[in-house]
Amino acid sequence: MDAEKLSQRLQVVADFVPTGARLADIGTDHAYLPAALVVAGKINFAVAGDVTPGPLQNAINEIERLQLQDQIIPRLADGLAAIQPADQIDTVVIAGMGGALITKILTAGLHQLHGVKRLILQPNIGEERVRTWLMAHHYQIMAEKIIEEDGHIYEVIVADYTLMPFRYNDRELRFGPFLLGQGGPIFQAKWQAEYEREAQALAQMKAAKQPPLDKIASFESRLNQIKKVIK
Repeated sequence: MDAEKLSQRLQVVADFVPTGARLADIGTDHAYLPAALVVAGKINFAVAGDVTPGPLQNAINEIERLQLQDQIIPRLADGLAAIQPADQIDTVVIAGMGGALITKILTAGLHQLHGVKRLILQPNIGEERVRTWLMAHHYQIMAEKIIEEDGHIYEVIVADYTLMPFRYNDRELRFGPFLLGQGGPIFQAKWQAEYEREAQALAQMKAAKQPPLDKIASFESRLNQIKKVIK
């Protein structure tokens, strides 16, 4: 994979970046995403941020290889600290991290989100946590996509800032308001596997000498919820 040929996962993320966006790619690694978008003419400005020197150097190398130094700014920074007011960033991508880390980055950098209209998030796990954060901070989910690549299933969540209050129910937070309606074999496979994992954990809890009754009830409720979705 390089800027000329993105992975399927990153291509889905790229497809949701608005034309002409001023982008911040947080945890950019090799800067493949912003570089691909600039090369394609979809955007002409991006910040490529990473907290680790090694990956940032990879990004610098890719930017220099493609001679994009005037359009992509690499910055060594923790999370959204890579964004400066003069950048006028309106779109932020955080991809390839756990949901807990994504929400931590967003919370720590709330003031840097001023003026950011779109968040494109791709949590590897913990999607429910990400959706809960979005709802709490006035980012409304506008699109979702689930894909499978190299034996892994990924969800991409796209959310736009809104002044209007809105709420998602527990089912929507867990499964995704758009993914629930889309369904499909990848969605089914993900939740079938999750059902089997949780059912095994439930059986172990019930076999314990002192079964944790509250936890058992919670797992039974979650399993029933999954069962209704994958029926």
